[in-house]
Amino acid sequence: MDYQYPIDYTWSTEETVQVIQFFQAVEEAFEKGIGREEFMAAYRQFKTIVPGKSEEKKLCGEFEQASGYSPYQAVKKAKEIPAGSILRLK
Repeated sequence: MDYQYPIDYTWSTEETVQVIQFFQAVEEAFEKGIGREEFMAAYRQFKTIVPGKSEEKKLCGEFEQASGYSPYQAVKKAKEIPAGSILRLK
């Protein structure tokens, strides 16, 4: 990993950790696969910290530009697959 996670310096340490955990779940979905429920739990935590669509779009866009992994595509696919599935993207 040769990039930094997009973070807001007004977040608490706990909030920053939860946002990073979501981005790590996105990475895992692309690299080796992650359980749908685990991924969606990370996304729900992320949404408690970043509830607005515009801020979510900005942060996810920054992450995608830096990493090449699309949080949007990961969330979209996770919502489409049945519970108990493994989320794998390429």
